[in-house]
Amino acid sequence: MRKIRRGSAALASVATLALALTACSSGGDDNASPNETGGTSEATIDDAHSVGAMDDFAAGTTFKATEPVDFSLMYRDHPNYPVKDDWSILQHLDSDHNVTFTRTDVPLADWDNKKSLLIGSGDFPEIVPVTYAGQETQFVASGALLPVSDYLQYMPNFEQKVKDWGIQAELDTHKQEDGKLYILPGLREVPDVQYSVLINEEMWEKAGITEDPATWDDFAEDLKKVKDANPEIKYAFSDRWNQTPSPLGAFLQMTAPNFKTEAGWDQAAMTFDQDAKKFEVAGTSANYKDLVTYVSGLVSDGTLDPEITQTDDQAIQKFITGQSATISGNTQYSTDIGAKLADAGKSDLKMRLLTLPAGPKGDNLRGSQLTSGVMISAKAKDDPHFKALLQYIDWQYFSDEGLEFAQWGVEGETFQKGSDGARTLLPGIDWNGINPDAGDNPKLLNTDFGYSNGVFMLANGSTRDLVQSVMAQDTKDWVNSILDRKTLLPVKPSAGLNEAELEQTSLLETQVKDAVNTATAEFITGKKSLSDWDAYVAQIDGLGGSQLTELYNTAYQRSQG
Repeated sequence: MRKIRRGSAALASVATLALALTACSSGGDDNASPNETGGTSEATIDDAHSVGAMDDFAAGTTFKATEPVDFSLMYRDHPNYPVKDDWSILQHLDSDHNVTFTRTDVPLADWDNKKSLLIGSGDFPEIVPVTYAGQETQFVASGALLPVSDYLQYMPNFEQKVKDWGIQAELDTHKQEDGKLYILPGLREVPDVQYSVLINEEMWEKAGITEDPATWDDFAEDLKKVKDANPEIKYAFSDRWNQTPSPLGAFLQMTAPNFKTEAGWDQAAMTFDQDAKKFEVAGTSANYKDLVTYVSGLVSDGTLDPEITQTDDQAIQKFITGQSATISGNTQYSTDIGAKLADAGKSDLKMRLLTLPAGPKGDNLRGSQLTSGVMISAKAKDDPHFKALLQYIDWQYFSDEGLEFAQWGVEGETFQKGSDGARTLLPGIDWNGINPDAGDNPKLLNTDFGYSNGVFMLANGSTRDLVQSVMAQDTKDWVNSILDRKTLLPVKPSAGLNEAELEQTSLLETQVKDAVNTATAEFITGKKSLSDWDAYVAQIDGLGGSQLTELYNTAYQRSQG
């Protein structure tokens, strides 16, 4: 099978990790050290700030502090698995790695607000996990956050994965105006693939359809066949996920890469034309028009329900009661829709995800290899254990061993490995239903042991093998069917907007995106004719589209030197 390929623009910027780094630590010496992937940094750490650090720490090395160290940690306390001081994960970090934490526990419901307040005050813990790209930007100017890219030479697992997995181009989009990173995002060997179209298998089989559609045009024809073969349904496709931020959010997101545009949940005010090497308004591009024209055709064909502002519950009820044969879904469909089927006494309904079709611009996938990350307090560099802290973070969040530990726990205590390397939970232990033989009242990997916890594993950012190790076999097969055939589109570069430009574009982007989403819904449902497209483009330009285009391209050209 073909493995997932990358667009050439992404490959061109992945060869080396060459960040221009100039900052010095509080106890640094004058000897610059080479980064694993080719850059140099003058931010060295002296002996006074290396208490507990390993002299021989390298990629693949088990981290164990040379003496007990205690790090301060801002802990996101999830109500489904509230933190316990006697958790196995905390005990093993102490006994096996010489690491303990002084925690600041923050309830999940208050996490983002409390995190912002603590960082804004300047008095916050050294390690701040569960942070998404962009959340760090507001704190950069204050100097509260560590410019972590100055210290990547001390994080060999991170550097190695960035290089080996070809993530540099996407990582560069997280650089701030000074060219530095203030967040260590979780890294994924392959993009996260979750969403597709979910079908009622019996209705599709009744239409004589035995193979998944190869293209979105084939999908449109299949919907017609399904409707004809099942006259009791009003629409073959009635969709959900219409409320935030736009109607048909998931469906437009999954179709857009094959039209080489961005839409739905991926909707941004600006997209990047890789051929012309310039930014343009996403919602007025020729490719976006082609996508809107395609989806509006499904409505005019009578196969897509024009109620594209209906709630999730309304759409799901239509699907489980047989009023529709198709709905957008994801790899958790057996949990969310399965539970509603059970409540309705329809657990025998057969459903599955379609393999994502190709489109007029190729068989493409737009996916991220980055996930939630870690921020570090700038004050950490003044602590005696600073180097040890960087080594611990590198091992916990970016080494294969640390990631397996965070996900599965300890071999022989929570899981076992077969001769083929496959991991299975021990009897009486479960997590997310992956051990169906665990019994009626199993211990849970997260609740009772502290593993499979986003605080320590960055939303499953990891190797392809480890991420898929907690998937059901049918889910794994479906994910691989996507990854093994798709071409990964190049990453949209950062425009390099400075602080003044960011402030200037903020309101304009909101105006443009809101207007695009409104018009998109009107075009799709026929309330607005596609013959009015030119007038719509002029409207968007007047709302800030033209100004955004100039600002983005001016900043981008400046950033290119």
